[in-house]
Amino acid sequence: MRLARRWRTALRLAVLALFLVFVGVLFAEQWRQVRPLLGRLSVPLLLAATAAVCAGHLATFLSWRALLTDLGARLPFGGGLRVFFLGQLGKYVPGSIWPAVAHMELGHDYRVPQRVSGAAVGATLLMAVGTGLLAAVLLVPLAGGGGLGRYWWLVVALPLVALVAAPPVLNRLLGLALRLAHRAELPQPLSLAGALRSVSWALAAWLCYGLHVWLLARQLGAPDGPRLLLLSTGAFAGAWAVGFLLVIAPAGAGAREAALILLLGPAMSAPQATVVAVVSRLLMTVGDLAWGGAATLTGRGDRLTRSRSAAPPGRRAGRSP
Repeated sequence: MRLARRWRTALRLAVLALFLVFVGVLFAEQWRQVRPLLGRLSVPLLLAATAAVCAGHLATFLSWRALLTDLGARLPFGGGLRVFFLGQLGKYVPGSIWPAVAHMELGHDYRVPQRVSGAAVGATLLMAVGTGLLAAVLLVPLAGGGGLGRYWWLVVALPLVALVAAPPVLNRLLGLALRLAHRAELPQPLSLAGALRSVSWALAAWLCYGLHVWLLARQLGAPDGPRLLLLSTGAFAGAWAVGFLLVIAPAGAGAREAALILLLGPAMSAPQATVVAVVSRLLMTVGDLAWGGAATLTGRGDRLTRSRSAAPPGRRAGRSP
């Protein structure tokens, strides 16, 4: 088991390195063209793009919270922020399991059963992938991007992901996984209404993420207009899905940038797309860290209040037993 685990880790790091080399070589080859483009990104523009990223992160949180509530675990808003955004930092560790582990441990502070936390994380990822594929398949061709090119397989993946994410199928799969793990059933199954609320927030997140790509692209000289916003949204959603489906690397690093550069190609030059991809990655990381810091401060009060309310009567308010 240890040997197999080491081989998986080595393979993940090797794939990550290959994608990073791809982006690095592309960046180095076009440095003369890229360097003046970086100077076009003003501070107000970067702040606006960061705000759009943070709004996208918040919508993703609300998508997760809708699923968690529908599965039978309602968290206070501040506590939910703490569990979700601190748990999300686990995606920067190699291996896709760490965000789920972090969510289960943090949710334990609020008496959320671990099986519910794990199911909510898995369902949220399915909704994000499904809506990301949908946005890419619809918006990239609609924006006149000439289709998805070498990422044509996203069209094939869309109905498969949609089938698995459908509540009747997903509930059966979650039930089977819990039985194999010798765990109790979920407090309540995922409903169609809960899934639709989650999907709505996920689509809002893709729109916000597309807005930040659009802001960067138009500042760098890409032809402005509604088509650029459509392409920015579809390209980022598709690139995220590619990073998730192809590479088991920290936050899809490298694969997402490579896909975003190619998908944005019809609307801008390679140097422009490269700058957008690299700056987008930085802003996404800044957004994760910003929400992580805010969640630490916001959720602490809820956790302390909940812990005190759960304490034995004789130990409340500092009294001795």
